[in-house]
Amino acid sequence: MRTKTLVGPLLAALLLTSCSGAEPGTIAQAKGTVNIDIHAWVGYEAQAAVLAYLLKNELGYKVNTRPVKEDQSWRDFQSGKVDVIVESWGHNDLKKEFIEDKKVALSAGLTGNKGVIGWYVPEWMAKKYPDITDYRNLNKYASLFRTDKTGNAGQVLDGDPTFVTNDEALVKNLGLNYKVVYSGSEAALIKAAQNATRNRTPLLMYFYEPQWLFTKVRLVKVALPAYAVGCDADPAKVACDYPPYLLDKIVSRRFAETGGPAYELVRNFTWTNDDQNTVASSMINDKLTAEAAAKRWVAENKIVWKDWIPR
Repeated sequence: MRTKTLVGPLLAALLLTSCSGAEPGTIAQAKGTVNIDIHAWVGYEAQAAVLAYLLKNELGYKVNTRPVKEDQSWRDFQSGKVDVIVESWGHNDLKKEFIEDKKVALSAGLTGNKGVIGWYVPEWMAKKYPDITDYRNLNKYASLFRTDKTGNAGQVLDGDPTFVTNDEALVKNLGLNYKVVYSGSEAALIKAAQNATRNRTPLLMYFYEPQWLFTKVRLVKVALPAYAVGCDADPAKVACDYPPYLLDKIVSRRFAETGGPAYELVRNFTWTNDDQNTVASSMINDKLTAEAAAKRWVAENKIVWKDWIPR
């Protein structure tokens, strides 16, 4: 009789398991919530989307995201509103304040991305004016870059003013007849680069890699004075190029101590510029949502992410 009473529940359980239709890797029970902030460039959003997808579908976490300025994210480590910044570009001042002094955050390791910031012109300009990519020759071309916002000076087009930038100091300290104008967003920079290439209009712009746009539009980097360790120590006196950036992930100390497998996944995450550009391009050029782009990349790149998953 005991055997008979077990058959029904066991059979029912087996039938439910075999007929549920759940996808492999999908976790039914949520383990907790991870709060990821979204910063204002598509590469960041691409990286956050992949992490969120894996947290939800491989580990069973709920993920909350919110768009917010970079400096606000750092302040919110202290209040507990954010667990993860998925890509940090330098910000040594913020690291000193919140990691070293207040001890409310810490680095969760490198993302694998190699970051480059600099000044760029469309390729057609570099071909037409071969010496324009040397900063020492920019003043003789300043008239090409004049706009109604700069008067007799040339324009250096920047993005969001909260992005890492030394451009105002560079213009002043290198004696350049230019004015920095903030477009307000990455999207505005991308549109400016596309228009300048398509319409052959002059453009000198702040930009960065990794960035999917380089697969679609040809830009040439302007050679600024070579970077040397310490040349940017005083923000007001910067007269050198941007350093190479090894981008890292920043997490709250509380998340590092209590996040369990979620923290381990974030810590283990590492990919390449090409990986990030692939997801970002799917979002922009293929018009996929961030989640759909992440799902596509995850489906095609298990060999990359399988070792990120805690065992």
